[in-house]
Amino acid sequence: MTDGHVSTGFERVAEAFERNVTEHREVGAAFAAYHRGRLVVDLWGGVADPTTGRPWQADTLQLIFSGTKGLTAACILLLVERGQLDLAAPAARYWPEFATAGKAAITVADIVSHQCRLPGVREPVTTDDLLDQKTMATLLAAQAPETDPRAAFIYHALTYGWLADELVRRVDGRSVGAFFADEFARPLGLDIWIGLPDQHHGRASTMLAGPGLLLDPRPDSRDPLRVLTHNPLVVHGAPAIWNSAAFRRAGLAAVGAFATARSMARFYACLVAGGELDGVRVLAAATVDRGRRPLRRGTSPLWGTPMAYGAGFELNTELEVFGPPGDAFGHAGAGGSRHGGWPSGQVGFSYAMNEARVDLSDPRPRALLAALHSATQHLDR
Repeated sequence: MTDGHVSTGFERVAEAFERNVTEHREVGAAFAAYHRGRLVVDLWGGVADPTTGRPWQADTLQLIFSGTKGLTAACILLLVERGQLDLAAPAARYWPEFATAGKAAITVADIVSHQCRLPGVREPVTTDDLLDQKTMATLLAAQAPETDPRAAFIYHALTYGWLADELVRRVDGRSVGAFFADEFARPLGLDIWIGLPDQHHGRASTMLAGPGLLLDPRPDSRDPLRVLTHNPLVVHGAPAIWNSAAFRRAGLAAVGAFATARSMARFYACLVAGGELDGVRVLAAATVDRGRRPLRRGTSPLWGTPMAYGAGFELNTELEVFGPPGDAFGHAGAGGSRHGGWPSGQVGFSYAMNEARVDLSDPRPRALLAALHSATQHLDR
């Protein structure tokens, strides 16, 4: 069962969403899109909690995992715009303890573009540690950068958030979650939370792990880099963490945001419009452009797939994770979610779902983005 609406010309997006439920066994999901500042797609359907049968509703909140990184990137960029951070400056200028163990030359840009050689934490940590910003930032400040050449450009799945959050705290005093709420969510009217207040936990969907997603808690120890980058949040037993009150409250700046697809689409609609939407400006147009300017392109040394990053934003590659447009940017989330924008078409979009799957060619977001692109191309002729 699906609900919501689409504007005239976007009917095939609704058809693709319906097929996701009927043919691709979608459990629960939402998809939304803005086109030239107007909400043109707002769909939801399925169940938010399969154990109780609670249906997905218009205000259901979804964990978006690494979709959070795009929100954190905006926070970093606003501080750059205000002159409080310099992408080219050593991170230790703002966080003196970070200079320890040979990290004095690592820049803010290195951190936000996954080039700082800190893809994992070497010290053994507990789940409580992972959810504590101060603990994780202290461990990373003391850790030496990896010397394995592959670490020079490798996805920092979790450490990105602890590093970025600490930089924001050092120069502003607020956490990424509080900063985003004050500077972006409230002005734009976004139902997005990096650190979900208890009163909203009942609106969050129950996250599920699809077949093949969860990893062995003990990775192949013959490759030290794989051990270091082994993500403790996608191992067997992790769904209990994802759905816990402690995780929802933690506000992990890499993977901890909860949002509606409608609000994520609105966020990116603002960015593709140059940082202003409905008379509310949150970033200068030049700042948005700087954020999506490539800092590094290459191939993942562990996955063998193309990857590209600007100042925190993930950029489109030949994989077309964000749809066909070459200028697409945003950030995907583990298990299939997609959140981003197409500057050339003035489109902001978000696909959020509660069953995470491992397939890089997951047909669910691809079908939606293909239908969305076709519709906007037709309307813009």
